[in-house]
Order: sequence, then structure tokens, then C-alpha cells
Amino acid sequence: MPDAAAEPGTAAARNAAEEESVLSHPAVAPDSTAAYGDHPDQVIDFYVPRGAGGPGTPAPVVVVLHGGAWRSPYDRRHISPFAGFLAGRGFAVASVEYRRGDTGDHAVAGRWPDTFDDVAAAVDALPALAGRHLPGADARRTVLTGHSAGGHLALWAAARHVLPADAPWRLDGPPSLRGVVALAPIADFEVAGKLDVCGGAARQLLGGDEHRAERRPYADPALLLPTGIATTLVQGRADVDVPEAVAEAYADAAARAGEIVGLTLLEDVGHFPLIDPAADACAVVAEEIAQLAW
Repeated sequence: MPDAAAEPGTAAARNAAEEESVLSHPAVAPDSTAAYGDHPDQVIDFYVPRGAGGPGTPAPVVVVLHGGAWRSPYDRRHISPFAGFLAGRGFAVASVEYRRGDTGDHAVAGRWPDTFDDVAAAVDALPALAGRHLPGADARRTVLTGHSAGGHLALWAAARHVLPADAPWRLDGPPSLRGVVALAPIADFEVAGKLDVCGGAARQLLGGDEHRAERRPYADPALLLPTGIATTLVQGRADVDVPEAVAEAYADAAARAGEIVGLTLLEDVGHFPLIDPAADACAVVAEEIAQLAW
């Protein structure tokens, strides 16, 4: 029997079509790739800017963190068309790979502390690597962006200076960023857990219920506020994977902490169009990045 939820006209059918569209694009090869560690997943793909800006105009750097619920089957290749799209808009792009899931069980989300180790190490290594692989780029105009689980990592990377004092990833001061554009981010673990987002992925990232209370203050962006970093969330109202309520909860938490976070809500848009170059929503994302980068 077919799944009634996936029949034409349902939210599930729309989501499936949007996912099929974003995954239909061929992977876009980077101009170069560099390692930031010894593990095969500790690499960054670089895309040189094309199009906007013109000769002699330093391009802003956009750091892309892919989604996939922090699970191992999903890597940076599925977001490479989005990275190429941003390069075509005149941005210098660095697409970060990181360790995900348990290599022995594809159903497990994230690896503690490896996933966080990698994102921190990649962002710290980026200025030097970008200097070699993105000549002419303006690292002073760096924007972090990420989709879904990658949106969580982008928010987290921008908040390392407000991590608990004993956190190994803590920075002494705010990172040198123009801002963060988080796309349908898993931004509030409490709300994500209640909604069972991505099959309890946030709970798995923390190592299960037995570690949730002790680790959440080190990992949940909603608890790492205010950051003092300009932040915008872009969210589809029709998203059934990471519902609008998760982004709204983060924005509300920021407001309670005395910080204003931008929240761009797109009507009739689900989870995947935000990173689909064929979708109008992707152009909206590029404009939100440009607003911070320039």
C-alpha cells in the first residue's frame, strides 16, 4: 500500500519533491581542497568567486557547513551545487567537511566530541588556508552559513566565546565574523527534541539521554546567547523536517537575552529549496548573505 502521507498534495509529497530537486543537481567540483587535520573528513573545499565584484574587488568569504542530521551518509557533496551557486554570485566559498555519526551505525547522529572538534579546528584554520586557496578574498568579511544540522554548527561556531569556561572549544573573544546566516537550523535542542526533529538527532548528537543535561550547555545554540554576532535565520514555513517552531524558539531565546536575531520566513517553502540553486528561495539566501558580507 502506498503511504498516504506521501500522496500528491500532501506536505510529505512536497518535501519529497523538493529533496529530489536539490539532489538532482550534479556535484560541483571545487577549485581546490585542503586538509585541516589528519582524518579523511577533515577537509575544506574552496570555490573561487565568479561573476559579481569585478577585477580587483576583494570577495567576501562564505563558510558553508552542510546538513544531513550530523549523520555519516550525508557529506558535503550534496551541498556543492549551493557552494558553486554562491561562487557564481561573487563570493569566495569554503565548504567544510567534518566527522559525522558513528562509522559503524549510519542511524546515529554526530560524534561527541569529534564533530565539534572538527568545526572548531576548520574555522580556526580557515584564515591561513583561505589565504592560499582563495587569493584576493577578503577574510575580514567572513560569513558563516549552514543548512539544517549545518545551520546549528554555524550558530555554534559563532558562539564559541560564550561557551562554558571549561569548554575545549572556547575562544577568549568573539570570532572575526561579519555574521551568520543559518538556514532551517536545528537551533534549539529543547524544541527540536519535543518535535522529534530528524528522528531525535539532537539527542543523539549529545550522546543520548544519559549525557543530555551535562553536554547541552556546550552544544545548544539557544543556551549560547547573546553572541554579539549579527545573525539571520532563513526558514521555510512549509518545512516538515525542521519546523518553523525551532527557528522561532531560538529567536525568542535571543530576544530574552537582549539580542535581536533576524528571522526571514518564506511562504510555501520547505526544507530543501534554501540550498537548491533552481529555487527562488536560494536567491533569497544569497541576498541575506550579501547583506551581512558587504
